[in-house]
Amino acid sequence: MPMSAEVDLAEVFFNDEDLPYEEEILRNAYSVKHWMRYVEHKRNAPKFVINTVFERALKELPGSYKLWYNYLKTLRRQVKGKCINDGEYEEVNNAFERALVFMHKMPRIWMDYCTFMTGQCRITRTRQVFDRALRALPITQHQRIWPLYLEFLKRFDIPETAVRVWRRYLKLCPEDAEDYVEFLVSIGHLDEAAQQLANIVDNENFVSKHGKSNHQLWNELCELISKNPDKVHSLNVDAIIRGGLRRYTDQLGHLWNSLADYYVRSGLFDRARDIYEEAIQTVTTVRDFSQVFDAYAQFEELSLSKVMEEMAKNATPTEDDEVDVELRMARFEYLMERRLLLLNSVLLRQNPHNVAEWHKRVELYEGKPHEIINTYTEAVHTVQPKLAVGKLYTLWVEFAKFYETNSQLEDARIVFEKAVQVDYLKVEELASVWCEWAEMEIRTENFDQALKIMQRATAMPKRKVAYHDDTETVQMRVYKSLKLWSMYADLEESFGTFQTCKQVYDRIIDLKICTPQIIINYGLFLEEHNYFEEAFKAYEKGISLFKWPNVYDIWNTYLTKFLKRYGGQKLERARDLFEQCLDGCPPELAKSLYLLYAKLEEEHGLARHAMAVYERATTAVKEEESFAMFNLYIKKAAEIYGIPRTRQIYEKAIEVLPEAQSRQMCVLFAEMETKLGEIDRARAIYAHCSQMCDPRITAEFWQTWKEFEIRHGNEDTMREMLRIKRSIQATYNTQINMMSATLINSAVTGAGSDGPRDAMRVLEAKAAETAARAIAAVGASGGNIMFVRGETQGGSKKADKVVNPDEIDIDDEEDDEEDDEEEDEAGEGASEAAEVDISKKIPIQKQAVPAKVFGSLRRENEDEEDE
Repeated sequence: MPMSAEVDLAEVFFNDEDLPYEEEILRNAYSVKHWMRYVEHKRNAPKFVINTVFERALKELPGSYKLWYNYLKTLRRQVKGKCINDGEYEEVNNAFERALVFMHKMPRIWMDYCTFMTGQCRITRTRQVFDRALRALPITQHQRIWPLYLEFLKRFDIPETAVRVWRRYLKLCPEDAEDYVEFLVSIGHLDEAAQQLANIVDNENFVSKHGKSNHQLWNELCELISKNPDKVHSLNVDAIIRGGLRRYTDQLGHLWNSLADYYVRSGLFDRARDIYEEAIQTVTTVRDFSQVFDAYAQFEELSLSKVMEEMAKNATPTEDDEVDVELRMARFEYLMERRLLLLNSVLLRQNPHNVAEWHKRVELYEGKPHEIINTYTEAVHTVQPKLAVGKLYTLWVEFAKFYETNSQLEDARIVFEKAVQVDYLKVEELASVWCEWAEMEIRTENFDQALKIMQRATAMPKRKVAYHDDTETVQMRVYKSLKLWSMYADLEESFGTFQTCKQVYDRIIDLKICTPQIIINYGLFLEEHNYFEEAFKAYEKGISLFKWPNVYDIWNTYLTKFLKRYGGQKLERARDLFEQCLDGCPPELAKSLYLLYAKLEEEHGLARHAMAVYERATTAVKEEESFAMFNLYIKKAAEIYGIPRTRQIYEKAIEVLPEAQSRQMCVLFAEMETKLGEIDRARAIYAHCSQMCDPRITAEFWQTWKEFEIRHGNEDTMREMLRIKRSIQATYNTQINMMSATLINSAVTGAGSDGPRDAMRVLEAKAAETAARAIAAVGASGGNIMFVRGETQGGSKKADKVVNPDEIDIDDEEDDEEDDEEEDEAGEGASEAAEVDISKKIPIQKQAVPAKVFGSLRRENEDEEDE
């Protein structure tokens, strides 16, 4: 080397600034801190300089992790960006190898070495480094190496190596099997992917890292093996999917479609068709059926279209091609025709005891008698009475009617004979079967046979049982069926004799299963044959069996028929019947009976008895009907005894009726007295009624009284009415005024200590203000309703105004309460004088008494004139 080069090299390694660091190193050659400080000092020096410092340090301290880590980090930084074929990469690799002699238990060194080797794209050597790392490090540190190893496998296309490495990895981390499956699918190893996925599904303890359920994993497996039949050879696809069908019953449609799809992709179309047929015959839900049927229809349609396309491409299609097309077309049409029937089969598989679905199935077989018979036969043998949804007897009845419509009566009778032996859940069903059987015989005009059938049905069993005893069979209890006996009675009425029909009705009554309608029918039947007393006895039997209100219809029919039959011939007996009927009669049903009773007394009895009945009716009926009943009572009393006799009734009505209806009755009473000329009586009635008439609510009553006083009263009576009105107003306002005073008192009391005195002052001021407003209102009105004399006098105060000394003020507003008593006395004296003068001057005219006053009684001397 030339002399100049040696000088330059010396200057590079040694300068004045390095002396302190060199001296420290000489003194502390085994101090990592001093060596790192020296390295930090030389960080900007050329790379071979800083590398020399690291080499010197590692020569002294070969076991220092810190020195090796920083040295390797520095070396990697130096080759960053250079071509991977550069020789410096190998120098770095050698440095890693030398480091691992001492640092083979340090995972960070291994991780950096593996990452560095991965970047050099040397696959075999990198794999060997990863394997050495896994062998050198304890198993607790392997989780730091494996992610880098797997990333390396994904980076390069080395499927065989990757598969082997993944298998090793799954022994350590079996929970990552899903990632392995994804990797296998990505590289096209579907057979092994299916095997791994099958192992995952079979492992009950497997927990998905991605949150997938076992069911989702199973669906993925089915989709994988069904869509790739040419790549999956290690698994029995049919057995796997059928195992899923047994295990996951809520996804049958999807699994069946997957199995059929597997055979379709395998080219086994007939086998796929068999799978579809098996599926639609076994699924139990409409959703699964829809999935399978749609897939089946699409398969047949695509198969047909494919064959037709191939046939169109051939210039001269052969006869076999045409036959194949027709066969596929027939298959497709047959499938579409069977859709409703197949859907019905699904619903029946869900619940084979659904009677309505069996009826729908029969309707679907319309026009196919053999299929209908087979369906009915299967239905009656399948449906169990205790589990039936719907009415089981309808299946037997419709089965028999089918034979009847085809004129096979003997077969229909055989069906009915078997139907009446079925252990139904309810007695009504067995009774309905007997009735239908009898109706069939009636339709065929075998009336005697129908009667015999009903006799069989209603025959007493060998031992007596309770109708509602569920422990006994329905055949033992059907003899008490009202439906059965009702039809039996109808048949006897139509086709039997009088005695046999009467025996049937008597038997119904003896069994105590009759209804009020049965009793009424029995009575009508006896009347039609002119056995009236027997009919009445039947009514009485029914009355003894029932209580109110059920007995009302019987009583009503009985009494109506009795009155129609005898009228007034057996009056005492009729009265006894009515008294017996009304004893215990509820108020809501009493009105019509009382009216019927009163009508009897009016037409055939005594007037006083009729009035007594009406009087009883006013208290016996409902409260809402009392007002109408009192009006009727008053009307009848006026017709029989005359209007004056109604006063007692009016008084009782006013006393008994509610307040609202009592007010109406008072008005009617007053109008009646007015028509009779009893003005004072009418005024007294109005005064009595006013005690329950709040002027704020019953303004109509006060207007009526006012009009009455205008027509028939004078100034005094008008003043008395207004005084009563004010007193009533004050009575109803007492509570409100007390509340107002309390509120005002509390408000004023809170303002100061002399609260009560201030409260009284406030009330006085308010009263004065109210009086002032009333006076102003009267002045503004300009005039009131007045009784005016024929002669007028001019006033001294106002020359332009005519003064009437007999003027009566009947304004609607309340008169001021502050009028002087002297003015009132003067007015009263003037009115009395006026009345005396009028009585002297005007002649009193006499009027004839109205004829209504005497009612239905005749005056003895009609020709006698009033004097």
